[in-house]
Amino acid sequence: MRTLILLALAGLGAQLVDGSLGMAYGVTSTTLLLAVGTNPAAASATVHLAEIGTTLVSGASHWRFGNVDWRVVAKIGVPGAVGAFAGATVLSGLSTAVAEPVMSLILLGLGLYLLTRFTFFGLSTRNLGKPLRKRFLSPLGLVAGFVDATGGGGWGPVGTPAILAGGRLEPRKVIGSVDTSEFLVTVAASIGFLTSLGSEGVNLSWAAALLVGGVIAAPLAAWLVRRVPPRVLGTAVGGIILVTNARTLLHSDWIAADGAVPGTVYAGLYVLWAAALAYAFREHRRNIALERDAAPAGTGSAAKESASSV
Repeated sequence: MRTLILLALAGLGAQLVDGSLGMAYGVTSTTLLLAVGTNPAAASATVHLAEIGTTLVSGASHWRFGNVDWRVVAKIGVPGAVGAFAGATVLSGLSTAVAEPVMSLILLGLGLYLLTRFTFFGLSTRNLGKPLRKRFLSPLGLVAGFVDATGGGGWGPVGTPAILAGGRLEPRKVIGSVDTSEFLVTVAASIGFLTSLGSEGVNLSWAAALLVGGVIAAPLAAWLVRRVPPRVLGTAVGGIILVTNARTLLHSDWIAADGAVPGTVYAGLYVLWAAALAYAFREHRRNIALERDAAPAGTGSAAKESASSV
């Protein structure tokens, strides 16, 4: 029972992050399941099964708050589903000894990407209003879907920053559209895992616990997407994923680190994470101040309200 409660709380926290950033539910939840000893294919299958419910509720919530561009959902979601089914089939065919470090390496890379992306770069809006092309979204969806299934997460970390970087769609609609299209990806990945592993390969009670926590958090996350500072939150989540998966890799058969090596690595990662958080927070505050100074007369109160939300 204690494990189920912890999983429900983890699902709640992961969905709050995912709904606010457009990424990290799968990466965060899979990292947790790997940490408690679940084999990689079962971890990814369990998380994706839970995500069928969370992405459905999250998508509906984002739609209600006007955060969804349905053209983007269609162009990225369908190829994403194809990539996810292929990724689930590939991961299910790997032995646990090979799959665990491979998945941790993918998650480690995604964590490093999140940490770097949100610490050093803001959200670009330089091309706001220009159409997003299918020849860009379709290959992106295919790759993101494959990474998502093999890494237990990755749809958001791959898709959201790539679309944000173009600056053609306002951030809240990028996040809402990526979250909504993820429903197609999770359905396809779940079918792939259930076909390859069978129902015995999935812990249904754990999936249900993650689902309950995620469903509770989804509407709140869709509302928070307009208020939470994504730069600081993204840096925080990236650091958690980086530290947790570094531990798995250090103790894997690939590295098998012992003695003072793990402690030294952890200390270095914690220092890096703390420095990144401090920098991200400082840059967020600086950007708020710049926006306040540049705002026309009469809009200062809005900037002040934004600053006070930190």
